[in-house]
Amino acid sequence: MFQREVIIKDTHRGLYYRDGVLVKILGAGRYQLPPTFNLGFWRRPKVEIVLVDVRERDLTIKGQEILTADKVAVRVSIVVQFRVTDPRAALHEVDSYQDRLYTDVQLAARRSLANMALEEILTNRNQLSEDILRDVQEVASRYGIAILRADVKDLVFPGNLQEIMNRVLAAERMSQAQLVEARTKAEVQQIDARAKAEAQHIEAQAKAEAQRCEMEARVAVTRRTAEVEAEVQQIKTLADIQALREREQSAQAYLNHPALLRLQELETLRELAKTANARIYLNMDRNGGATHAQGDRD
Repeated sequence: MFQREVIIKDTHRGLYYRDGVLVKILGAGRYQLPPTFNLGFWRRPKVEIVLVDVRERDLTIKGQEILTADKVAVRVSIVVQFRVTDPRAALHEVDSYQDRLYTDVQLAARRSLANMALEEILTNRNQLSEDILRDVQEVASRYGIAILRADVKDLVFPGNLQEIMNRVLAAERMSQAQLVEARTKAEVQQIDARAKAEAQHIEAQAKAEAQRCEMEARVAVTRRTAEVEAEVQQIKTLADIQALREREQSAQAYLNHPALLRLQELETLRELAKTANARIYLNMDRNGGATHAQGDRD
């Protein structure tokens, strides 16, 4: 009798049975099984290795029709990702761990949906996944299964309800679009108002600055005009003073030298004589003497 050879991959584990009794769990590797024979008075124990897949796998629960809390029939499909963590429990605790997992997820989904209204299902689909994980994880661990993920794959409603929901969704999308449009218009108007206010503020500042500059220019011109007028007046005053001083000097010279005054009078008379219409007025004192001669020209 030849020995049998069994190769276990990393993706599996092997349950080693001797005469139907589980002896050990084998990991990946090559194993030699002793031949089996029976001589009547002596026989070799029968050895058997059962392989269990320990990879992550998907289990799909399709088309479960369930009534919600508000008595609406929905059809739901759920996908569950699981892995065998205890090969001995997976084979010994239940007849078929995949069938048992299917039933447990199905019942958990029914319990969860029965306590949820339709609106709650639509707005919070994650709640169903959370309920399934919470209800099934502990139960599945008893027969060696770890639930990694449970999600709602499909959620189908009755035909008339589906149509109504489509209309509701379309109305919601329309209202959202209108809301976005209204918000956009409001933001544009707000930006426009801010821009206009800023422009008016800048214009007002520019006008105020221009008025300030104009006022400063006027003040400067007025100040400079006053300074120039004061300088002109000062020059005129100095000129008048100078003229008075010169007249005073002339008068003093005529006083000191009467002959110069007589020469000035004679020069005046000669100028008057050149004009035919010139007239001479003489002031006579009480003694009949001429004290002053005055002439004019017509």
